[in-house]
Amino acid sequence: PRLGVQSLALPCGAAAVVAGPTAGPAPELGASIFADLSPAELRAVRSFLLSRPELGLVAGRGDSLASNSLFLVELQVPRKSQARQFLDGGGPRPPRLARAIIFFGEQAQPNVTEFVVGPLPRPSSYRAVSYKGGRPIPFAARPVTLLEYELMHRRLQELTAPLDRLLRDSTGYWYHNCSRRCLTFSDVAPRGLGPGERRSWLILQRSVEGHFLHPVGLELLLDHRSRDPRRWALRQLWYNGQYFASAPELAGRYERGELALARPPSPELLFSTYAPRGRFGTGTRTDVHGAKVCEPQGRRYRLQGNLLEYGGWRLALRLRSTAGLQLFDLRFNGERLAHELSVQEAVAFYGGHSPAAMQTKYIDAAWGMGTLAHELAPGVDCPETATYLDAHHLYDAAGPVRYRRALCLFELPTGVPLRRHFDSDFRGGYRFYGGLEGQALLLRTTATVYNYDYLWDVLLYPNGVLEAKVHATGYVHATFYTPRGLHYGSRLHRDVLGNLHTHLLHYKVDLDVAGA
Repeated sequence: PRLGVQSLALPCGAAAVVAGPTAGPAPELGASIFADLSPAELRAVRSFLLSRPELGLVAGRGDSLASNSLFLVELQVPRKSQARQFLDGGGPRPPRLARAIIFFGEQAQPNVTEFVVGPLPRPSSYRAVSYKGGRPIPFAARPVTLLEYELMHRRLQELTAPLDRLLRDSTGYWYHNCSRRCLTFSDVAPRGLGPGERRSWLILQRSVEGHFLHPVGLELLLDHRSRDPRRWALRQLWYNGQYFASAPELAGRYERGELALARPPSPELLFSTYAPRGRFGTGTRTDVHGAKVCEPQGRRYRLQGNLLEYGGWRLALRLRSTAGLQLFDLRFNGERLAHELSVQEAVAFYGGHSPAAMQTKYIDAAWGMGTLAHELAPGVDCPETATYLDAHHLYDAAGPVRYRRALCLFELPTGVPLRRHFDSDFRGGYRFYGGLEGQALLLRTTATVYNYDYLWDVLLYPNGVLEAKVHATGYVHATFYTPRGLHYGSRLHRDVLGNLHTHLLHYKVDLDVAGA
């Protein structure tokens, strides 16, 4: 099995009861060559690479950055030429391969290397992937792992100790040796402005619900390039509009009374909570439920493994660990319209007056967008009637991890007729009226990248129209308000600046209309 399916067939108004995943063999059709790796395949690739002594991989996550670790395993998609030959019946089945990324930290010249491993289900060989110029990927350019975040947290506890009194007095929260009233941080990217740098600006925030909207006015530049966290250091600090060279310098200025304090409002007056507030409206009833999607006679789509069929549509789907939703071999009434439609990247460029804001250029695949598809909520993220699919990823983990309800499918009314005509006789009557209900099948997954949530949708219409769209929600990426910050954003609260930014969404669309 490639994807665990949780089915919900409910009449209108019924409560959702989610069954456990059911598994069945992927159909012996072309869709299976695009199916994500199963947990067994992920484990097989991991075991094979661990068995190769020349790679020197550690078996678990370990507690050191100076080790060789397996970061990612996912499907290596077949080349289009091979896939088309097989799908059209004239070529052999492409070999099933995996893509693996290894962080080589235990060597004189550490680097990041990508491998192709196969054939599955019993891999026996691997080869390194080279890039233009033959240069290795620098070790400093790797994504931040859970281990590195943990080490950053520990080191910050030590480095911010001199600022303990300042933070307690100005915010009521602190970082060093805290228990309940703790500070947390959001880090921004890129992690440096020159080759080989690995220096991250960190925005300190109160650790409360919606902490993204609770900056305390302190940003830190942490140099974490070394594989030894004991050598990590704060290179610069920004506090309430001023720069400082070190934590002792900032603490000294405070002790001498030379500092204008940033005093954010008490978090007990929590404006960032998701608890509902207010009323639906004053002139309408609020004690009845709103409209729902229902399937009065059952589903009109079919899912077998990763093969989806709806009306005239037939396609293969997967949820790539790094980028998210990918569709392949999209056909309508037997005719191929596209070889691939897939999310590739989401980028957000920010402006601001504080150093973290002005440097923020998020490239979200670096956070593994496909693995950020956390459990979809029936009745909110998708209707109770939807079909929910689980996914399995091996990403910054010691083995495959199951992500429940990572993707959903459901048919919905569009609210607009697919087509209609009132044929008037122009004498107060009509000759005929004709109309077709507007419906579409929707595929949805999400990616919660820190503060913001993307909802990625693909809609299949019964007239052959294909639509991809995305919704952005969650929290804004905010920084501490200063008067000069108004040049780069809007004041959202007394001490919160919503920074001006631009989202760039990148899809790959490989159309094969009327031929390759």
